[in-house]
Amino acid sequence: MWADDAALDAAGRRLDEWESSLAERAERAKTLSTRMRELTGTAHTPDRTVQVTVDSAGLLIDLWLDERTRQQPAARTAQQIVDTTRAARADLLRQVGEVTAASLGDDASARAIIDSYRSRLSHDQGPSDARR
Repeated sequence: MWADDAALDAAGRRLDEWESSLAERAERAKTLSTRMRELTGTAHTPDRTVQVTVDSAGLLIDLWLDERTRQQPAARTAQQIVDTTRAARADLLRQVGEVTAASLGDDASARAIIDSYRSRLSHDQGPSDARR
């Protein structure tokens, strides 16, 4: 099958390089996964009466309301919470893009990860199943 030992050695080196490349990509993916789980997104209203923090999945993990929210209609406060949660998710998506690009560069895998997050976070912004 192999015409000479040089061709066999070259094939062996290519396999070693390929294996090394796969191991390196797997380590970068593992590091990226760890960093992504640690991300949070935070946003606040311009008047700083509402602050929201979401976890790496875009779920609300912290909500802070200034006492001034007591002087406004509850509907306004509710809308501020919804809008600020969207802004916190946008902050999360921005960070996902930065961390992914730093780990993987601008390749198809990186774009797929970012698009997946964008899709999930945008999907979560639709109508709620909660009773109104």
